[in-house]
Amino acid sequence: MNEQILFPNLQTKTFKIGDKEVHLESGRLAKAATGSVLVRCDDTVLLVTATGSEKPRPGIDFFPLLVDFEERMYSVGRLPGGYLKREGKPSDKATLTSRLIDRPIRPLWPDGYRNDVQVVTTLMSMDTNIQPDVLAIFGASLALELSGLPFSGPVGGVRVARLNGEFIVNPTFKQTEESDLDLVVAGTEDSIMMVEAGADFIAEADLLKALSFAHEHIKEQVKVQREFTAQCGVEKKPFVFELEADVKKVLAFVEELAEKDIFTAYHEFDRVTRKGLLDAAKQKVKAALEAKADTDPIKAFLLAQPLDYLGESFKKVEKRVMRAMIIDEGVRADGRRNEDIRPINCQTSILPRVHGSGLFTRGNTQALSVVTLGSPGEAQRLDGVDPATEKRWMHHYSFPGYSVGEVKPMRGAGRREIGHGALVERGILPVLPSKEAFGYTIRINSDILESNGSTSMASTCGSTLALMDAGVPIKAPVGGIAMGLIKEGDKSVVLSDIQGVEDFLGDMDFKVVGTREGITALQMDIKIQGISVEIMKTALEQAQVGRLTILDRMTAAIAEPRKELSPWAPRIITLTIDKDQIGTIIGPGGKMIRSIIDETGASIDIEDSGLVTITSVDGEGAARAKDIVERLTRKIERGQVVMGKVVRTIPIGAFVELFPGKDGMVHISQLSPQRVQADEDGVKVGDEVLVKVVDIDERGRINLTMKGVSDAERAQHGLEPLSAASPN
Repeated sequence: MNEQILFPNLQTKTFKIGDKEVHLESGRLAKAATGSVLVRCDDTVLLVTATGSEKPRPGIDFFPLLVDFEERMYSVGRLPGGYLKREGKPSDKATLTSRLIDRPIRPLWPDGYRNDVQVVTTLMSMDTNIQPDVLAIFGASLALELSGLPFSGPVGGVRVARLNGEFIVNPTFKQTEESDLDLVVAGTEDSIMMVEAGADFIAEADLLKALSFAHEHIKEQVKVQREFTAQCGVEKKPFVFELEADVKKVLAFVEELAEKDIFTAYHEFDRVTRKGLLDAAKQKVKAALEAKADTDPIKAFLLAQPLDYLGESFKKVEKRVMRAMIIDEGVRADGRRNEDIRPINCQTSILPRVHGSGLFTRGNTQALSVVTLGSPGEAQRLDGVDPATEKRWMHHYSFPGYSVGEVKPMRGAGRREIGHGALVERGILPVLPSKEAFGYTIRINSDILESNGSTSMASTCGSTLALMDAGVPIKAPVGGIAMGLIKEGDKSVVLSDIQGVEDFLGDMDFKVVGTREGITALQMDIKIQGISVEIMKTALEQAQVGRLTILDRMTAAIAEPRKELSPWAPRIITLTIDKDQIGTIIGPGGKMIRSIIDETGASIDIEDSGLVTITSVDGEGAARAKDIVERLTRKIERGQVVMGKVVRTIPIGAFVELFPGKDGMVHISQLSPQRVQADEDGVKVGDEVLVKVVDIDERGRINLTMKGVSDAERAQHGLEPLSAASPN
């Protein structure tokens, strides 16, 4: 049957991102979704759907947007790991990709829109070159455009790398690994909505050039989406907030009663005092409402609504007062100027038995970071579609309820925790020593003990303190600062080191991580419909000043990594063997390596390259394991003198174990300078004897001598000279 009959709405389009062709298709798959599109670049294929409910969800005061990135292991021709052999909890990479999609599209919906919207991106096929996350941002925006929902897009998303000084758009996995910049940017035609980056000490000026380069390609993606939406004949459904007039009346009621009290509260720079004054103002408004008759239009409206429009209006007045203070007076809620940083305190070695610890306090935000060093074999194994298969550097961020004075169940890490942990990982990665120089697996736990904004940046600073306290030879200290923005019309103010209220009521959360040399990580989220490159330039320049100030405070507490590891940290010994000797150490069925581990208590990791890593908290055990490995892999050569042990005697001589698994034979004629009639006259089982290798035949059999060892060679092994005797 003709596919045009089966799929009458089938539409296709092809365009280019950089030098790669991207194919779009709509109308064949997932037709029941409100909008869907198949995005293909080479052999990477994504199905992106957008589904919206017809009616708003009752009783909620937020926009219920759900964004999921679904990895399918069949996309790379692999079975899922684990007992069940099916996809379960999303990998961290999938969670981070969901966040990348969510962050640029969430601000682009009209106020008051409460319909459920879900965007699902399913990775159906992936090659080893094309990275799917930025294609997913593009696909999510296009699916929303095709849905006709009141989405204020389109949004484009690109990744930028830099090779040999040149910027590349949507690089391959390999190009990203070779690049000194991994930048993901999403935005509309006019402005930037989201930034995520890792870098090897990139300068602010170079980063701005990369952002401008990315935005030009974003504009092209926006144009393509508009063309394809028109080609599909889609028209957006207008959204009218039917309660807007009534909500404005409630807002006017709150303004009249409480605006002056809120103004007074925000000019009290102590957070506890301000909270008390705001609570009193809220009670005043509620009391005034209670005093009204039930027939009063405002009270009747509020009683009929499932949502707390009174509380929402109070927050709007708070927001306006706080923002006006910053714009008009140049004063923030805690009395700081725009560029000021809260008081900082840094401490190390506050926990006795751990491998390294750092406590970073900035204002009312406090992070405790603790380093644990493990063997290479303890690296995290990754079960996902990403080419990376393991991680030897992990940062785990925790945000308990008590940090903000709340009661909250302790669950596993959510999207926010995973995202903050990944940001710190990315920011510190460029300063970590190589695996060859420092073979440990490194894990840091950052627990937020108190929170008033910028907790991920406090975790960055605390983690750097902990790494230096642990004696990890990092290249340079890393500091982090969160920048904010207040934008009203043509006026805008960039804020350094934002606190909680400035994050909650402000327009931007822009986190900048780096050393004195340059930036190592970025993350930007906004709540308005985009910002310009000029505002980002101001934010980056201001962040650089703040970052250097923070680094000064940190290095005053600990200037460089400690010279020695903690006595509780495991010790690592590395040595390299020939590849053909790996089997000797492992032994049949792993018997030999297990025996070494049992005997010494050390863990042993062997790489295909021949690198052997021995890890043990017991230095003596590590040394013993090293000695066994060296003896197992030592090559036997003619003329070599070895102290061995007699393991078997026969009428014509004795067998001597040179190293575990390697024996040689001493003929009876070579047992002693004097003639002996039987092996028992010369040696017995268990004797330690000094022997010299006489010959190794074509079958690898080793012939030894005891009487051919000189007095000088005996002396080298701490033995007395042996007077030569003439034969009988």
